[in-house]
Amino acid sequence: MPKSANSSPALHHLAIIMDGNGRWAEERGLPRVAGHQQGVRTVVEIVDECVAQGISYLTLFAFSSENWGRPQSEIETLMALLLEFMASQRQRMLDDGVSLRVIGDDSRLSDEVRTALRNAEQDTASGSRMVLTLALSYGGRDEIVRATRKIAQRVAAGELAPEAIGSADFESTLDTAGLPDPDLLIRTSGELRISNFLLWQLAYAELYFVDAYWPDFGPVELRRALDSYRQRRRRFGLTAEQTAEGEGLSNSAS
Repeated sequence: MPKSANSSPALHHLAIIMDGNGRWAEERGLPRVAGHQQGVRTVVEIVDECVAQGISYLTLFAFSSENWGRPQSEIETLMALLLEFMASQRQRMLDDGVSLRVIGDDSRLSDEVRTALRNAEQDTASGSRMVLTLALSYGGRDEIVRATRKIAQRVAAGELAPEAIGSADFESTLDTAGLPDPDLLIRTSGELRISNFLLWQLAYAELYFVDAYWPDFGPVELRRALDSYRQRRRRFGLTAEQTAEGEGLSNSAS
């Protein structure tokens, strides 16, 4: 039975694994850089559409910790495109009320890139319509290890007893501290895995995989993904009956 509109799950936080730039270019006989350039254009379109859709949080997997193993020329191209994106989109983010946030291990980024990112974060900090998070030099396992070290340091300093450690303590040490967990994860290019992305945060996210390469994933494809999400019922480990009862109580209270 189709769900009524008021039972559609709210979508506050969308996460996307932007995959397929290189293959998009190769299948067209183009250098891989052409795929990355088109991928940046898609980012701009998707950010605009997410703002229009009223999505409060958008997190993009832009560069993984494993991507450092790619050819140096490709890494340099990606970093140059990142700098270009920061410069060209600064005013648009300010105008649209988009606040930029960057997560990941930035120690391997150049000083130029780190400075550009920090400046963009500071310049857009007052944006209140959407938080755009870029995961750069990011890996989910690495994030969890770094978070564990922070907890261990608190325990060693006598600030926290081991038996008192809870989920909230751990989440406060993650790169995404202060952000809600993603409601929906989209991955492009037909790959069916999450590739070390937001391993803790995606525990109960809905997953949506699409064959289109990232450069071909435009607003129309995004709206299809959002429509698919709205047809789902999120139970978070409860039974369907319990979920329905909870929705009924929520609707009555409102």
